[in-house]
Amino acid sequence: MAEVLVVDDDRTVREVVVSYLRAAGHTVTEAGDGEAALTAVQRHQADLVVLDLMLPGLGGLEVCARLRESSDVPVIMLTALGSETDRLVGLRLGADDYVTKPFSPRELALRVDSVLRRVGQRDDRGAVLSDADLVIDPARRQATLDGEPLALTLREFDLLYFLMAHPRMVWGREALLKDVWGWSFGDQSTVTVHVRRLREKVEADPTTPVRLVTVWGVGYRWDPS
Repeated sequence: MAEVLVVDDDRTVREVVVSYLRAAGHTVTEAGDGEAALTAVQRHQADLVVLDLMLPGLGGLEVCARLRESSDVPVIMLTALGSETDRLVGLRLGADDYVTKPFSPRELALRVDSVLRRVGQRDDRGAVLSDADLVIDPARRQATLDGEPLALTLREFDLLYFLMAHPRMVWGREALLKDVWGWSFGDQSTVTVHVRRLREKVEADPTTPVRLVTVWGVGYRWDPS
């Protein structure tokens, strides 16, 4: 099982989440604020972080941004009902998933297992793919552009590999949400945010993409160079 860090300033929420995750077999560490969360990640090398955005002092968005500066540890955000702006900002910063409060602890535990399963399956994803100066290696979970490593989150890596593995095919957001995220339901804007972030990393001019293109009214397509 995995080492999971739960970050929430509400002790009751932490206790419930921790009990469910431990019942699922995970080792769980707790933190009640942002500074404690960053310290805990350094000490325990967490496999996944459950991160509340509304934290005292150092907020959850800043914690997520700092984690992404040095780590690709999967992050599941806990967001308040209706806080769409914070949720989208969190996804742009590199969060891998989100759960809206109030939430079912069982649902959160299933989301944790889903994200961890994707991490564990990355070695079996397939062969190395290349497109001119862009190379993605699933066994090493590494992508390079012109020989330089690309800093990709778990979801960005999965999305890039999926699209490159199906060149010239058009995928709607609902299909990508199902095939890449493994969700049968969810906010499709999550896909839009991740596509935008990928373009910033793989396109020479993200405002005029030539690889990850939009098929208006339908979805997205990967056009090999």
